[in-house]
Amino acid sequence: MMRPAITSLLSLNAGYADTAGFMALHGLFTAHVTGNFVTIGAALAQGTSGVVTKLLALPTFCVAIVLARLLRYALIARGLPVLKTLLGVKLLLLTVVGALAVRFGPFPSADTLPAAVTGLTLVAGMAIQNALQRVHLASAPPTTIMTGTTTQMMLDVADLLHGVAQESKDLTRARLQRMSRAVFIFALGCALAALLYAVIDVWCFAVPPVLALGTYLHHEANESVPTRAGSREKVP
Repeated sequence: MMRPAITSLLSLNAGYADTAGFMALHGLFTAHVTGNFVTIGAALAQGTSGVVTKLLALPTFCVAIVLARLLRYALIARGLPVLKTLLGVKLLLLTVVGALAVRFGPFPSADTLPAAVTGLTLVAGMAIQNALQRVHLASAPPTTIMTGTTTQMMLDVADLLHGVAQESKDLTRARLQRMSRAVFIFALGCALAALLYAVIDVWCFAVPPVLALGTYLHHEANESVPTRAGSREKVP
């Protein structure tokens, strides 16, 4: 199935990018930017670097979402593929991030221009991922924010322990399985990023574009799927 494979790659990429950005860019969250409000307070209290970049992360995220939405309307008007294009834009942004990190890193301060540009470009790339999933993969568990997913998992566990009707039990177990997979793969991405950052430093940023390329190629290979009548049907 295409969608579970794509969402798994997206979850792996999000966990990896968030952890790599946090470690290399002095506590910058890139996949779920609301965490930066906490680290801004910590940076102000402790006098550490990164306040400016963290302050710019949310508006950068918001602008990227708006531009992605406007791009979607333009692509639809021209009859061009939306999801494929957004995956391509994300791939381009993460490739730029990898090049910037290798060229200018390591970053002793998060407030230098190269560090800020690298971090905010990564934020923009992950904003594209958030946007494309919300529109095109809305039925799948979120790939970038695990708080709501974990909450729902625990609610489902409680329901199964309490006992529910068989039909509801089957639906709950299926949802729990999907969400557990998303959380596990996200955590795997986090662990992989931490390990590679400890070993190869900023070269770890070469991995997200590879994962993004895998997602792009997987979608392209499955862009047309056979229907029962043997015809081809476009996947959005």
